Amino acid sequence: MTRIGFIGTENSHTDHFIRFLNQEERHPGFRASALAGGRSERNAALAEAGGIEVIVDEPTDLIGQVDAVIISTRDGALHRAQAEPLLAAGIPVLVDKPLATTGDDADAIIAAAEAAGTVLFSASALRFLPEIEELRATDGALRHLHISGAGDPESVYSGLFFYGIHHVEAAMEILGDPPVADALEVSVRRTGDTTVATVELGGTPVTFTFVAPGEGAPTPFHATGVYAGDVRARTLALDPDYNAPALARFIGALESGQWPADADKLRDPIRVLAAIVAALPQAALPQAALPQAEEN
Repeated sequence: MTRIGFIGTENSHTDHFIRFLNQEERHPGFRASALAGGRSERNAALAEAGGIEVIVDEPTDLIGQVDAVIISTRDGALHRAQAEPLLAAGIPVLVDKPLATTGDDADAIIAAAEAAGTVLFSASALRFLPEIEELRATDGALRHLHISGAGDPESVYSGLFFYGIHHVEAAMEILGDPPVADALEVSVRRTGDTTVATVELGGTPVTFTFVAPGEGAPTPFHATGVYAGDVRARTLALDPDYNAPALARFIGALESGQWPADADKLRDPIRVLAAIVAALPQAALPQAALPQAEEN
């Protein structure tokens, strides 16, 4: 039995992973077996729901207790500190989006996995939607791509990285993960609760629209591709099992020992979003002015 531990159990994604592994047993031979974060009320509920017996205080306490780890901590700025010691110990890690919030942190996480010769994976759930394939153009016909959805530069979970990584990874998947230039030219404009960023990726102009969540439901993810002779618009809706594809790819990687995505595919979305964040105008909404959503 391959034992999987969890860090960042405050995130509802942990419920999804435990359901897939222990309650529905979608991956025989793999089991959620340990939780980090101490004996909180939240961890007690997860342990009861999943039949999990091991609860440890610190992420590093999982070393020796598990064979792989899933990190779902909402604030991606914490991912490097949580992932590096585990990877250095040879423990494969799935880092729930985003991999990191800076290019340096992404590089460090990747380097730790490469040095230990162990598996590392991270991906937005939007990458696996069938609508993404419908928007892909392999004949060079794509003239402009627009991705919109929720995103708040003032989020306590490292600003745009909490939701905005979905926009960027969706665009990268549609474009075939083109190489990202070392110095990206980014234009960003903020008006009220809306942030609009433009950048060229793989020779294609891309516009990202981030709308900060308000009192109602967050703005749904949506993509529009403008092609030579065509326009395709798709809502990028996530169903209740939206975390299942990433888990399945991680399980496959544990079985094969091969990374599901190469280092550039993990690193480049972080570099793109970091460039957008760096270009954000300083005058903005009041700090923590908007409520924070916990899903996605």
